[in-house]
Amino acid sequence: MKNLNKILQIIQKHKSFILSTHVNPDPDALCSELALAAYLRSINKKVRIINDEELTQRFQFLPGAKLIKCVSSIKIESYDVLIVVDCGDLERIGKVKDIIDNQKIIINIDHHITNDYFGDINLVEPKASSTAEILFELLVKGGCKFTRSIAQNLYAGIMTDTGCFRYNNTTSKTHKIVSELCVYPFSPSDLYKRFYESVPLSDLKEFTKVVSRFEDYFQKKYVVVELSKKTESKFSDNFDLRDAIFKYLRSIEEAEVFVILTENKKSLTRVNFRSSGRVNVGRLAQVFNGGGHHNASGGVIYKNISDAKRMVESEVRKII
Repeated sequence: MKNLNKILQIIQKHKSFILSTHVNPDPDALCSELALAAYLRSINKKVRIINDEELTQRFQFLPGAKLIKCVSSIKIESYDVLIVVDCGDLERIGKVKDIIDNQKIIINIDHHITNDYFGDINLVEPKASSTAEILFELLVKGGCKFTRSIAQNLYAGIMTDTGCFRYNNTTSKTHKIVSELCVYPFSPSDLYKRFYESVPLSDLKEFTKVVSRFEDYFQKKYVVVELSKKTESKFSDNFDLRDAIFKYLRSIEEAEVFVILTENKKSLTRVNFRSSGRVNVGRLAQVFNGGGHHNASGGVIYKNISDAKRMVESEVRKII
């Protein structure tokens, strides 16, 4: 991998590191931070994981989760290197951007095809299944003494970003890496249950109401769900509502593009995209201040949810 050795040289040379990732982090982002932090600490480096927001309750079980801090709740100390993982552009780290010292080195480790190579050193591999997959190779090259915690976090990042090894980003290389991680004493089945089979009954009942309100357009090729603040407030932190909605909607045979619009503020709407394969929603997300992969992406629209819905529909119409 290009720049892998450069990154290891910087790690060897410097003493203190800040790790961060994109807003609304998914398991690949969080697990990549945690695995990398564990490696750095094992070689006597000072490490802080600082994200835009507090870690949600459903991810508190991840090994090392207490290391993750919200930028607004800590005192910023000096550091040598900032490493941003699983993030396509620097704006997507949110308020963490405000603490960056422009004189310090920024390392960018990612697998999104829309990555804009914002780092002083970039390790970007769009063909990798996940950022966790890239980090596995970095840690092996760096002589990491793998532990149960590191292996579990890397496995979780790969498992979730490949849709439990169902998506077409799963390769023979992915399976080879996973087979090596499974040597360590953690339970893949327990991990799967924690991510996908630990749904509170109250959340499941509310979920059935939400998914019954989806709308479809363009001969069922475009499916959209709106989430208001009131609707979101009915769910616990232990339930990944958007992930569950997408899993349900992607079973629709005719559909090609799936969108969830989430009301954040009166004039700000979060938009998440999924594709059945033909449409590149990574490029679609770039229209809306975001990015991602061919089949999964996200962005934000600085409009209310009704206006945002019309804007997205207009862009999808051009494609479909």
